[in-house]
Amino acid sequence: MRIFVRPSADFSQEAIDLAHRRLEFALGRFAGRVRTLTVRLKDLNGPRGGPDKHCQIAVRLERPRRVIVIEDVDTEPEAAISRAAERASRAVARAIQAAGDRRQMHGAAPSWS
Repeated sequence: MRIFVRPSADFSQEAIDLAHRRLEFALGRFAGRVRTLTVRLKDLNGPRGGPDKHCQIAVRLERPRRVIVIEDVDTEPEAAISRAAERASRAVARAIQAAGDRRQMHGAAPSWS
């Protein structure tokens, strides 16, 4: 599982390090299924303030082959990163569970045999 963090110039090194730690913690259990994680951090309003710290996480899965994109916005970058990481973890778990359920359904023998 490779993690790429792409911040705008407005984000500190601490926020970038936090993104790495939060994603390792939230998605580490899926390391065998996750190919890459790309985090984009942006300040939407610039110096005007407000709920404008935007975090987008794109999770590229191996199996099932799909990309999950999660976005969150908050006044604090730490809150946006943490919430997006938690939501990404739940979305990946659902995608893997759904793929597993489909495989079991396709491989199951009919009950009338």
